[in-house]
Amino acid sequence: MAEVSKNTAEQHELRTSFDKPKTTLAPDDEAQNIFFQDFRARDEEWLSFKEKQLLRKVDMHLLPFLIIMYLLNFLDRSNLSQAREGGLEADLGMDGTAFNLATSIFFVGYLLMQLPSNMIITRVRPSIYLGTCVCIWGVVSTCNAATHKFADLVVVRFFLGFVEAPFFPGAVFLMSSWYTRAELTRRIAWFYSGSALANMFGGLIAAGILGNLDGNMGIEGWRWLFIVEGVITIFVALTATIFLPDYPATTRWLSDEEKAFAAWRLLADINEADERHSRSIWAGIKLALADYRLYLFVLLQHICLLSQTFQYFFPSIVETLGYGNIVTLLLTVPVWFAAFLTSVCVNWTASKTGDRSLHIFGLMVVAAIGNAIVTGSTTLGARYFAMFLMPCGAVSAFTIVVPWIANSFPRPLVKRSASIAIANMIGNCSSIYGSYMYNAAAAPQYVPGGSANAAISLCVGLLALVLRWLHQRENKELERAEQEGGEEDE
Repeated sequence: MAEVSKNTAEQHELRTSFDKPKTTLAPDDEAQNIFFQDFRARDEEWLSFKEKQLLRKVDMHLLPFLIIMYLLNFLDRSNLSQAREGGLEADLGMDGTAFNLATSIFFVGYLLMQLPSNMIITRVRPSIYLGTCVCIWGVVSTCNAATHKFADLVVVRFFLGFVEAPFFPGAVFLMSSWYTRAELTRRIAWFYSGSALANMFGGLIAAGILGNLDGNMGIEGWRWLFIVEGVITIFVALTATIFLPDYPATTRWLSDEEKAFAAWRLLADINEADERHSRSIWAGIKLALADYRLYLFVLLQHICLLSQTFQYFFPSIVETLGYGNIVTLLLTVPVWFAAFLTSVCVNWTASKTGDRSLHIFGLMVVAAIGNAIVTGSTTLGARYFAMFLMPCGAVSAFTIVVPWIANSFPRPLVKRSASIAIANMIGNCSSIYGSYMYNAAAAPQYVPGGSANAAISLCVGLLALVLRWLHQRENKELERAEQEGGEEDE
């Protein structure tokens, strides 16, 4: 079986009140029970081979679609910053903080739909639900091209947030229904790497469209940007609805033995049956809210997301280096490619070592240094180098925070779903007011936003260390209680 980290500082979720002895495993039927008995009798070599075989199949069917869909999810929300380079503000008569409002209003709609959407996914097929949501947001995103005044843009951005909301927590929830907690960290990292890839490809696509389609058929380049990316999203959504898997028990490309093995792995990892309909939605919310750890993780995700609000204004920040709009967009590409590579590397090491908090702390120190240099320096080379540090630190750290939350609330399913949704919902509140940190009037240094993000980055790192200490303390108390209980039994 896949190795599960024993690092008590990071794996507090392995020792929760929902852990049950192996005897509580409840198979759905007699046939599955026969498979379970067979799996328990197998040696480690057979189990390891079977597990690798299953994971290869699951990874090939599940991850590519989720990564591409999340890439488009982030691309369709962040392409406003690239459209800005194509003259969107001038064409729509925007000035002052209008762009900041257009950015922040997205998250108002996003937050309103966050919790309801993640509760619904436990009751319907994820492939249909997620695919439909992606298709709808593709249509809404395309409507950005039809706006002719600022009010139109605000309305479209609000509804875009509303229909994009189900995807991120829903995708994390779906992955946690396939992978053990040890495996989930790396898979979510691959999934979330879509945000860095979205910014990277977004810069390339925008440079190509603004440089070649501007004025084609009498349509401005920034409108073509929304049209092209929206149509791509719709196509991917329709394809995903057909091919994206749901749960192991309902998947057609798994044999009966593989379905049973997939279920057995999760049961052995959590020691509790994953009954989708055994608890109500409100019961899950109550269970989540009763766990004090949720509030700490919500705060962690909130300020971690706040520390990376610069990415919605990143082309404008890079533009302060003094280059034209096309070169500016191209200069963002290597930055986000570096952020993507960093995310993959640090998540690999976090998964191998089982240590999340120290990774987060180190990365957020890097982000703080980057923000400080961009804000305080006037040297072109130093500022561009520091622009690499900002996303390599903040965005990479967030790819570790997300699976840490998902792993910390494994069962029951409705509690896990509610915890993911609550953390994501309240976490994204930071983007509403964080969108005002980079006002155009503060260019070229963006001192208010850069200084604030440097301080916030350090706070994220310190909070991760606090969580590490709390987990260490609680695990020691649990071990002491178990030892005392064992002595009494004797």
